[in-house]
Formats: sequence, structure tokens, C-alpha cells
Amino acid sequence: MKWQGVMPAITTGFKKDLTLDLEHIASHVNWLVSNGCTGIVANGTLGEATSLSVEEKIQVLQTCISTVGDRFPVVSGIGAMTTAKAVALAEKATSVGCSGLMVLPPYLYSTDWLEMKAHVAAVIEATELPCMLYNDPVAYGTDFLPEQIAELAGEHDNLCAVKESTTDVRRITAIRALVGERLSITVGMDDVLVEGIAAGATGWVAGTANALPAECVALFNDAINGHYEKAFPVYKWIMPLMKLNAVPKFVQVTKLMQMLVGWGNTTVRPPRLELEGSELEEAIKIIKTTLATRPQL
Repeated sequence: MKWQGVMPAITTGFKKDLTLDLEHIASHVNWLVSNGCTGIVANGTLGEATSLSVEEKIQVLQTCISTVGDRFPVVSGIGAMTTAKAVALAEKATSVGCSGLMVLPPYLYSTDWLEMKAHVAAVIEATELPCMLYNDPVAYGTDFLPEQIAELAGEHDNLCAVKESTTDVRRITAIRALVGERLSITVGMDDVLVEGIAAGATGWVAGTANALPAECVALFNDAINGHYEKAFPVYKWIMPLMKLNAVPKFVQVTKLMQMLVGWGNTTVRPPRLELEGSELEEAIKIIKTTLATRPQL
């Protein structure tokens, strides 16, 4: 498992009756890797994981693995309300053939380092798979500080990566200063990609790539290879879409992007609702305006 390149955090396709659209999910992940993505991250925040049952999460994983798992790694997000449920999900994801796990803090509950460390440590210890710690304090209320990440890395050999989603690229530098190359660092927020790579990130768990994988892969490759004269024009072009991927309704907007490029529909599960009115009109305007000047790669 190499935590490198563009690994989309995939949306979860639903039919109009809100059941899983496994056929679409299979086609979508195959399209993503065919356009140069290096792996698939399923059951994450963008995948509406909190709206999926455990059985549905396993169905999503099995679909991804049967479609691309022999060619590219499939990683499962591991998030739950309790430690016991997270551990059970980690064990199931391991048993169906995932290549790695993305470990989240517990949903809705966040206190001190003692409890948060105990939770993620239990999940990491429940599997032999390589694990990536997901640090998104805005979404989950827990901020894993660089010193705490280094502590976990020192105690768990299979903690191999960190998804850094604080938007503060100084965190990448701070983690690097403490652990060197011991951990891979992936950018977790699209609109700090180039800055994150410059600070030492080697991977990108991407949202915008769900709709524009080829452009995202080209941007990442140019940035990681230091070809900034090629990267910045694409970065400037795609930035309006990246910023849409960072708004509270980023799931709805990402699915709207996919629909407008011909890869999905806008169906989401409540409590999320599809965009409508002026909110929908503004999002469509931004997306279509950006797509109208799509660069030639």
C-alpha cells in the first residue's frame, strides 16, 4: 500500500429510491482509475458514510474491490459512534479484502487526547492493514496535533499515513519535522493541494476528482514533480470547483459536478437534500463557467 498519487474519496451513488446504485459505483471507480487515479477511498465523509448501514458499507467495498481491487488499492473509511462498532467495521473491511483503512475519530464525541487516542488505537490494532489517520477537526471536533500523531506512529507500526485536512499546511511541515519519512502525508482539502505538496505531502485524497479525474491527476503530477509553470494555470482554473468542495453542502455540490460531466446523479440521502433555487443556480453557474474553459491536457 502506497499512500501516493490521487486517491478520490468517492461519492456513494444512489438510485432515485435511495438504495445503493452498485452498477454506477462500479462504473465510476473504473473510470477514475482509468484516468490515472492511484486508488479509491470509500465510505468517507464525501461518501455519506454516516447515512450508510454497516451492510451497505461492506457492499460498497465489495463492489469497489471486485471492480478495481486487483489493480489498485481500495481503502475504507472507518467511522462509528462507538469504539466497538468502529473495531467491528475495521475487521469486516479487512476480511473483504481492503488494502488499507482510513481511521476517523468517533462520530459526535470528542474530548481529550486520552480518549481519542484510545479510540483510534483500538481500530488500528484491530487490523494488520496499513492505516491512515484522518485529521479533520472542523468536521469531527478532534484535532490530532503533530506531537500526538508522532506518538501514535511510534506505537503502531501499521499507522502509515495521515490525511491532513486542517487546511493549515504548516501542519505538514510540523509532522515531517517530528517523524521524517516515517509517515506518508496526504492532502485532505482540495484547495490547498499545491501548497500541501510543496510542504511535503505525497498523496491527495481528492473530492473534485470524482468529476474531473484527468485534470486532477495532471495537476497533482505537475505539482509533485515541481513543474509549477504547468501546475499553476490548471490550479487557478480548477480552484472555483475546489472551493465548492469545501462548503457545508460539498456532497451535494460534488454530485452536481458529476452529473454535469455525465457521471452520476444528484441523489443524496436525508438529512441531506438536493440543492434547489438560487443555491442550485449559483452552483451550476460556477461549474458551467469553469467547465467552459476546460484546459487541454
